[in-house]
Amino acid sequence: MLVTALFLVYKFGRLVANGHEARAFRNADRVWDAERALHLPGEGTIQQLLMHGEPLIRAANTYYAAVHFPATIAFLGWLYWRRPAHYVWSRRVLALLTGAALALHLLMPLAPPRMLAATGLVDTARVYGPSVYGATPEADSMANQFAAMPSLHFGWALMVAIGLIAASRSRWRVLWLLHPLLTLLVIVGTANHYWFDALAAAVLLGLALLAVRAPGHGRAAPPPLPRQRDTTALPAGVLR
Repeated sequence: MLVTALFLVYKFGRLVANGHEARAFRNADRVWDAERALHLPGEGTIQQLLMHGEPLIRAANTYYAAVHFPATIAFLGWLYWRRPAHYVWSRRVLALLTGAALALHLLMPLAPPRMLAATGLVDTARVYGPSVYGATPEADSMANQFAAMPSLHFGWALMVAIGLIAASRSRWRVLWLLHPLLTLLVIVGTANHYWFDALAAAVLLGLALLAVRAPGHGRAAPPPLPRQRDTTALPAGVLR
């Protein structure tokens, strides 16, 4: 039910985006200029690393297209069966994050860097495949291509890592952070997102985590056990 509701809101966002393409490109220019003013590393640096070989860039495109939803569903499914309390917590956090992200998509339409000529970046999915988007963004009825900020790819991946670290006991659980790290490199290297998109997702996720109580937090301490009276027999005449 929750997934269906969020999907319907997303589809509504796609309809609202129609007619706001010019504003999406103006916002993209502002984001790109702000990143350069802050001297952030160019997204093109990451893309050049991926462009060293066609198999590598195809793998990145496939990761972007095929890992996002299945990884999140598998994460929630595992929690549902093995860690019910963490499942409820993670589901609420993801719902809050997604709702906030969809609201921001409506308030600030943003063209991704692959559409912005000033970036000089290649639309790797269109050139090398596979691609999940229609050839004409304005006519794409399946996805809102002007919803770059925040990146739900990164936000969900980061929550998957945080949730698994919180719910598992392995000494290697910190390695789950490789998932959002790889996702970050993929979304930037394929020119689907700016650095700011990932930063915005991380901020929204942080706020969602603050708003939803994690399992085991806030529980009342158990009452102290009553002190038992020492009934050991003492020699006659000795006072306790």
